[in-house]
Amino acid sequence: MTELVLLHGFTNTGASWDGVTSALPHSYRVQAPDIRGHGSASGARPVTLEAVLAELDALAPGRFTLGGYSQGGRIALHAALAMPGRVERLVLIGASPGLAEGAEREARRRADEALAAWAQTVTIEQFVSRWSQTPVLADQPPEVRAAVMADRLRNTTDGLAAALRGLGTGTLPSLWDRLGEITIPVEMLVGERDRKFRRTAERMLEELPDARLHVVPGAGHAVHLEQPWAVAALIVATGG
Repeated sequence: MTELVLLHGFTNTGASWDGVTSALPHSYRVQAPDIRGHGSASGARPVTLEAVLAELDALAPGRFTLGGYSQGGRIALHAALAMPGRVERLVLIGASPGLAEGAEREARRRADEALAAWAQTVTIEQFVSRWSQTPVLADQPPEVRAAVMADRLRNTTDGLAAALRGLGTGTLPSLWDRLGEITIPVEMLVGERDRKFRRTAERMLEELPDARLHVVPGAGHAVHLEQPWAVAALIVATGG
């Protein structure tokens, strides 16, 4: 039995991986938890990287493959460094090691704080409507957009505000200078339309000792939502 843990992105829940999970062979034991601040874990506190990694450590028995999308991919990179010998392979979708420049990270932290403060004054419907207009998400096909919206509405604004403050791009430290320490195999997936994260993945290729980049034709940022069968096929093909 292959152990596989999948980490969702900001405003999603573990249910966002259902399409991938259903497309995998029965030889895979898949766990897709709701990360603190999201879904069934909306009220869990504190929402910190340390708390999330501790839960991941307790969740996954022995060695396992770890997949992550966007924010979940960034957490997966931290987990690979924090849990040497446990994480045996990474599958990253639209992921980044963070912001390398301190000034840029601080500007993002302030922006995330402003968004978190606003989130606590509006309904979850208003927040996810605004978030869905983020440039890398705005071009999703209508049927995908509808499913994603239903998943996002499983969240609360307080939970998402806590996630922005505790796990946001401006809060987590950059891992650009530590990518060379990740010696396990890394499969990076980006959608053909996701130019921003394709550039990021190409830079990561130069730093990661054992990594491959897979560009999925026709897909955008959320490849696992637009083409879950392609993600499942790649996990199987690469031995994940």
